[in-house]
Amino acid sequence: MLAPLFLLWPMSVAITYVVAQNIADVPYDRALASHLRVLASQVHTVDGKAALDMTDPVRSMLRANETDSVFWLVLAGHGQYLGGDRELPLPKGADVAAPGAVRYEDSSLRGFAIRLAYTRVDAGGPSEMPALIIVAETAERRAQLANDIIKGVIIPQFVVLPIAVLLVWFGLSRGVAPLNALQQRLRARRPDDLSPIDERATPSEIAPLVVAINELLERLSATVQTQRRFVADAAHQLKTPLAGLRTQAELALRDASPDEMQTSLRQLVAGSERATRLVNQLLLLARAENPAIIGMAPIDLNALAREQTTLWAPQALAIGIDLGFEEAERTTAIAGNAILLAELLNNLVDNALRYTPRGGRVTVRVRALPGAAILEVEDSGLGIAPHERERVFDRFYRVLGTAAEGSGLGLAIVREIAQKHGATVTLADNPTADAPLRGLKITVRFPLGLQTET
Repeated sequence: MLAPLFLLWPMSVAITYVVAQNIADVPYDRALASHLRVLASQVHTVDGKAALDMTDPVRSMLRANETDSVFWLVLAGHGQYLGGDRELPLPKGADVAAPGAVRYEDSSLRGFAIRLAYTRVDAGGPSEMPALIIVAETAERRAQLANDIIKGVIIPQFVVLPIAVLLVWFGLSRGVAPLNALQQRLRARRPDDLSPIDERATPSEIAPLVVAINELLERLSATVQTQRRFVADAAHQLKTPLAGLRTQAELALRDASPDEMQTSLRQLVAGSERATRLVNQLLLLARAENPAIIGMAPIDLNALAREQTTLWAPQALAIGIDLGFEEAERTTAIAGNAILLAELLNNLVDNALRYTPRGGRVTVRVRALPGAAILEVEDSGLGIAPHERERVFDRFYRVLGTAAEGSGLGLAIVREIAQKHGATVTLADNPTADAPLRGLKITVRFPLGLQTET
């Protein structure tokens, strides 16, 4: 605010100077016009020619002295001298001046600036041009009046401007003081302090901004807590397979028989496979949580489900489970990431095969509905109790009483990928399962087209 203030002040001085000069010219130009009218009354026609008959009062009025330097000159139509100061310069517009019209010009006389007022008066015969009457005065009094006006305006500004600067500085300092205090409180915070800002200690003008910052801090705090819990859970889950690998390695190093060593090595291989799968699932979950790396493209859900289900057929046959696939009657095009969607289906099929006993059935089904594509995975296993169906989506959570191996990340990965694709995941009993097994039916509902979450 101070920068434009200091910029506008010189402009104000310049404008004041121009206005003061114009104001000073008005009364003096009126006086010159009055002198012209008096001189015009002294011009008469004698024998068809212009003549000047000056009276003593008029000469006294136009008398030049040190305090009132007034000059005049009267010329006949053809330039004959009738009276006045011969050295007075002729106006540039004298030839085009209309009779009776008063015109003004700036000129110089004997090195001094003067102001001219001139007009023409009809005098003489019809063949005679109008007589030219010129009145002039020095510009000294005009300049003095203009300077007095400028001093009267500018000098108070020298007093007002510093006061205005101080008031602006004081007002802005008071206005931004709460912002400075808020800035200092934020800078003094610890990096891990994500508590909300006290809205009562901030100006009402920035209350909406503080509310938005508090909402951001709340979301950030939730994200940090989730990440901390995830890291802690991941470290805890990795401890078990790593401890098993170390135990088997120590057993293999002992003086043992070849059969015992082979058993320990097989356990090492199995343990490393479990650890590798856990690490891969953690990396996949981290990738699914980062929307910046998810690229969407049109995908035929029928083709993708058929391809991935076929890859699981050998494993299903090896454990004695009937794995089937039912495709939709028409194309089911959705927008998604093929790699993540394949992992979503792989986790669903993997869970179904793990928790379905030998001789059971697992069915992968794709259905097309108006505005949606449905992916279903049914199994004839133990199922999940209704009160635990929401908790199984938590990371590392496993239903108690199950003997199947797992990390508890499968369904968490499924829901994360589904959310990134704008899909919903629901769990229900499998109506085709044989009693007493309730089975499980997992339904993933995708929107058609490109309306997805990125």
